[in-house]
Amino acid sequence: MAFRDVNSRRHIGLQQLSSLASTGRTLLGPVKSCKFIVDESTNQSMLICSAVRLIESLDLTSAAGQLLNETIQAQNKEFKTGMSTLLFLVGAWSNAILECLQQNVPVSAIVSVMSEGLNSCCEKVQCLQISVHDVNEELCSSSVRPNTSNSKTYEIGLVSPLAGFGSIASPVRSADDNNASVISGSGVTASSCKQKRLTHSRYFGALATSPFSSQLDDSRVCLSGQSAHPCECYGLGHLARALSHGNEPNMKLLKSIVAYQHKRAECSGSSQFNIAEIVTCCLPGLPESCSCVCPGFVTLVSPEQATIIKHFRDKPLRILLMDGDLTEEYRHLGFTKPRNVRTVLDRPDLQEGRPGDVWLNTTLDILIRSEVNLVLVKGNVCENLMERCVANKILVIGSVAQKVLCAFGEVSGARPVTYLTQRSASCAGSGAQLDLWTASDGRATDLGELVPVRIRVRGIALLTAVLTTAVPAKMQLVEDQFWTFVYRLHHALSDGKVFLGGGAVELLCLSHSQALAEQSLKLANKKPVKEFHGPWLAASSAEYKSVVLQALASGWSQYLSAIMCNTAKAASLFEARTLIEHHLKQATDCGSPSAYVLKEFQMGGMFRGGPVPFTGSAEGFRVYDNVTAKTEAWRRALDLVLLVLQTDAEIISGPQSNQLLNSHASSEFMFL
Repeated sequence: MAFRDVNSRRHIGLQQLSSLASTGRTLLGPVKSCKFIVDESTNQSMLICSAVRLIESLDLTSAAGQLLNETIQAQNKEFKTGMSTLLFLVGAWSNAILECLQQNVPVSAIVSVMSEGLNSCCEKVQCLQISVHDVNEELCSSSVRPNTSNSKTYEIGLVSPLAGFGSIASPVRSADDNNASVISGSGVTASSCKQKRLTHSRYFGALATSPFSSQLDDSRVCLSGQSAHPCECYGLGHLARALSHGNEPNMKLLKSIVAYQHKRAECSGSSQFNIAEIVTCCLPGLPESCSCVCPGFVTLVSPEQATIIKHFRDKPLRILLMDGDLTEEYRHLGFTKPRNVRTVLDRPDLQEGRPGDVWLNTTLDILIRSEVNLVLVKGNVCENLMERCVANKILVIGSVAQKVLCAFGEVSGARPVTYLTQRSASCAGSGAQLDLWTASDGRATDLGELVPVRIRVRGIALLTAVLTTAVPAKMQLVEDQFWTFVYRLHHALSDGKVFLGGGAVELLCLSHSQALAEQSLKLANKKPVKEFHGPWLAASSAEYKSVVLQALASGWSQYLSAIMCNTAKAASLFEARTLIEHHLKQATDCGSPSAYVLKEFQMGGMFRGGPVPFTGSAEGFRVYDNVTAKTEAWRRALDLVLLVLQTDAEIISGPQSNQLLNSHASSEFMFL
């Protein structure tokens, strides 16, 4: 038939996706193999360990490559985590679908069954979601009594592995609740909300809802109450450790951030893990042990500007905030120039020798008359103006993030302005202090042409994570890892729940996909397959369901194998697949794969944290993953692959194109 002719040709787009995704195979898992990226224009190298940086450095000239880049950038913009998983599954499912096409499976059948299969997997793994409260409670208690962590008994409801293709296989019923998630001293509790009634286990949720799911601001999760933890982790330390995937340096930084934010609001009885109050400053040249968290804003300035700081050290300064550029050509967003009008000379002044001097003199005069000593600008700053400001003991810093301006505005009383001509006496703030930043050991910081300085105001909520490394090429890697870790904790608190990590969720997806494939094969053998005259009718036949579901399972299997090899749990892919098959058989014999996975996780089997545990830990640590970020990475990966598949199928080319267009099947194509 016509669609078989289309499927028999090569799908270039899927092959390009597979080739691009294969470059990021070693970036999967907690133990990654970093890559060196060399910029040919500058001959500078950079060490990366992120799918985002990898894709940005590749020459993506193909349409499939551009789509892959946009998909990964979208995941990074929204979650800052899950990009390596997305990249790997794009490659794994592209290869699996190419195998389906070689078996003459219709494109429509691949699209419908793969989508249905992934939706079923997402519903199935809801039973592996654990509330943040339970994670905190167990991890904090086990830190006090380390030998009792495995003695906790969980009530597991046995669920058939084939309990509904496209339905939720869960015996739990719970009430809806949309209240804000609140972290108390011993974990997370729902304030002023109804408690859920669970009929069996707290690990099974019918609608994947939780008493901690909330309608929160994107950058803020509330913490309330005094810390009641013997380990003094303020309800977050052990959760952060489980989400860090073994990154101990970032654990220390985040612990300092949580402690500061908790202490700052003790008087009001509530504190917040507020990601909007965190910024970073990268200082290459110092060892990573010098990384620290400083209240206020740490940034880099020129040596000439640093001389101003020595002059104003320990003196209260007046501060001005600008939410645009400080240049002559800057116009606010939405400004429309008059049409058919060309300005030859705005304000002629025969006494000025150079164009732009009028603006420079006017701007400098405004700053001097305003008696401000510090100007923070969101955008760019005119270099000539900056030089004149230095001569007049005025420090101007450009490219300042919006959240930094907001933090200084709250405590100093300054109000941001778009143009200097809008300033008034009430727009300037006061109480700012400047000093040079020094490492904790007092060593000097030699960054060549830049000097680190710290700007602070009493009571400011802003925190700067100063990131250091002795290898300049590693600086971007260090910053990426820090933000990934911070956003993991942020998303966990926003979701109010986490997934079992270490491959537990993917193993259940693999088991469920294979069970669905076996079920479809049995149904296909019982019912005779009818002959259909069109691909869309053929797609509904059970003939192809088993093949497509096995392709979906193949992606999960490849993912687990790569994870086990990258974490040194298996010496080769063959050994990894053998171990996976062993666990799949054990899960099937158990009667409930979800119960088996949870049992293995509690016993510390294949789902422990990696070969390099934290210092002082004799055994692997428990690992958890984000719920929304992970499932969204799965969906984005499959959506991209299916989009490229359908695009390839709609492009008619090759020596048999005329024959195909003249056939009876041509009525099934849409011509643009």
